[in-house]
Amino acid sequence: MKPLVTVVLPVRNGGEYLGQAVDSILSQTYENLELLLIDDHSTDHAISFLDKSDPRLQVVNCKGQGLVDACNTGFELARGEYIARMDADDISLPGRIQGQLEYLDQHPSVDICSCCVEIFSEAGIQGGLERYQHWLNSVREPDQVHEQIFIESPLPNPGLMFRSDALQQLGGYRDNQWPEDYDLLLRADAGHMRMGKPEPVLLRWREHESRLTHTDSLYDRPNFMRAKSHFLVHHRLQGRSVIIWGAGPTGRMMFDLIIAEGGKAEGFIEVHPRRIGGLKRGLPVWPVDKVRSQGNAMILVAVGAAGAREEIADYMCKNNLVPGRDYLFVA
Repeated sequence: MKPLVTVVLPVRNGGEYLGQAVDSILSQTYENLELLLIDDHSTDHAISFLDKSDPRLQVVNCKGQGLVDACNTGFELARGEYIARMDADDISLPGRIQGQLEYLDQHPSVDICSCCVEIFSEAGIQGGLERYQHWLNSVREPDQVHEQIFIESPLPNPGLMFRSDALQQLGGYRDNQWPEDYDLLLRADAGHMRMGKPEPVLLRWREHESRLTHTDSLYDRPNFMRAKSHFLVHHRLQGRSVIIWGAGPTGRMMFDLIIAEGGKAEGFIEVHPRRIGGLKRGLPVWPVDKVRSQGNAMILVAVGAAGAREEIADYMCKNNLVPGRDYLFVA
């Protein structure tokens, strides 16, 4: 029987976590699936220790090398009408696939979904990771994803599920100068695809020092910022100039990248009294009430301090500014 869902799991040296990740897919309450485990030249023998008695599990050698090639190898071989992602160090809860299928069935206009997550590690999570988890799990509706996608990716990559025609239209992942998963979702957003996720937590997302996001410079913050500036200038802004809220390091980096992409900037907004009235990058630094006379410029809020986003969103609302139309958070 042809599977309705294909799960693509790329792995290079999955180590002690791989068996648990594989078992979490093969023990899903929804059973009409295939699991394509794409071996990206592993040397640790973790794959050889797997129980391969379940015929839904197929081990395939990567065509090429690296995560992008491994995922795209799986996408090319996928037979399902829906294609899901999984990583070798995470755990899908038993109802993940069923929950995502029901969500997509109930939301026919949604092209790509992910799921809410529990981030976990041996040391526990707190501070920034706890706030990040809360943000991820609060951004579920397609309009929210569209409004907040320039903060970071609101759809966790190992929890993605695509309609196969949407993935074919996007052409899978691509090698670029920034993270491949964020690039894919920014391309989907630029192509007016709708993205969302159901409310329950369906994935346990493991945090550890060996994660690719911690070991590969491609996932460094400046590369995320480059992705944001590229898609802002060439897709979202549609020729509008920007005013950057925040003249600190993040705001200055965003300014530099926007200009490098061919965008236009009018100035900065600041709350720090010693900066207001001065110049930054040769442009004026205004107080926050500049938002009342922004003209056609898009305000890019490049302030990521804890609690700042909520305060700024409240201020914008009181001044009748609409997210996505008048301003965007980019940090």
